[in-house]
Amino acid sequence: MIPASFDYTTADSVEQAIQLLQEHGEDAKLLAGGHSLLPMMKLRLARPGMLIDLRNVPGLRDIRKTARGLEIGALTTHDAIAQSKEVAAHAPALSDAASVIGDVQVRHCGTIGGSAAHADAAADYPAALLALEAQFEIVGPSGRRTVSAGDFFIDMYTTALAADEVLTTVILPQPAPASAYVKLPHPASHYPVVGAACVLSVSAGSIAGGRIALTGVGTAPFRATHLEPLLAGISTNDRKKMESLCVDTARGITPRGDVYAGGDYRLAMADVMAGRALIAAAERAG
Repeated sequence: MIPASFDYTTADSVEQAIQLLQEHGEDAKLLAGGHSLLPMMKLRLARPGMLIDLRNVPGLRDIRKTARGLEIGALTTHDAIAQSKEVAAHAPALSDAASVIGDVQVRHCGTIGGSAAHADAAADYPAALLALEAQFEIVGPSGRRTVSAGDFFIDMYTTALAADEVLTTVILPQPAPASAYVKLPHPASHYPVVGAACVLSVSAGSIAGGRIALTGVGTAPFRATHLEPLLAGISTNDRKKMESLCVDTARGITPRGDVYAGGDYRLAMADVMAGRALIAAAERAG
């Protein structure tokens, strides 16, 4: 459990971080909260020669409302998100996800940007961010660009981030008060065996539309797009209808399996967790 040798430096600005990434190339890794990267380094699954710590970069820990929506700095900790009244009002699904990540120590140190950029196949945030249609502001040598959550998460440990780019902000464009995230946690690590997020729009006591996203099932988070058109017209009080809708939720997904949960089990739990997230979001709409 001892990492390979590495060098360490801090960046005082996003621009300096980009410059350092360019100088050290593929041998460099950004350090946000450290609770994803450092365990992999201890297991020697990751061996960066240079760690660039972002902790001194200003402006990356704010939660603020702007014309673009609710903006969350990439270095905002899970605990800060879980405790934020602005996040709870704007997107309770994200509050749900932040509040059940790891343990107290992890939530006080880990960051939303670090977790998203790490793109673990069994992470909590991706399902919520997909369902909320989050956008990621990325800064690189060529300037700023914005990438949707649907385009950001590509595969296990793979995102749209280039090697010399920095994720600076997570943007939630639209309020989603009728949203929720639930998961079946691994009893030791608390990672989601399967996690599901749901965002609903409601009119006159009935669902007008919605989005359902899952994590933990395959190698990347995904939207259950084949179910989403079927949500329209369901009463927000019809729990049985909502549960029965969530059948074959992970259609087309090749499930992962491990010593704790096989692929078939994950597929079955995808149906269960999707139904629970749908019901929880409908209850918030009530």
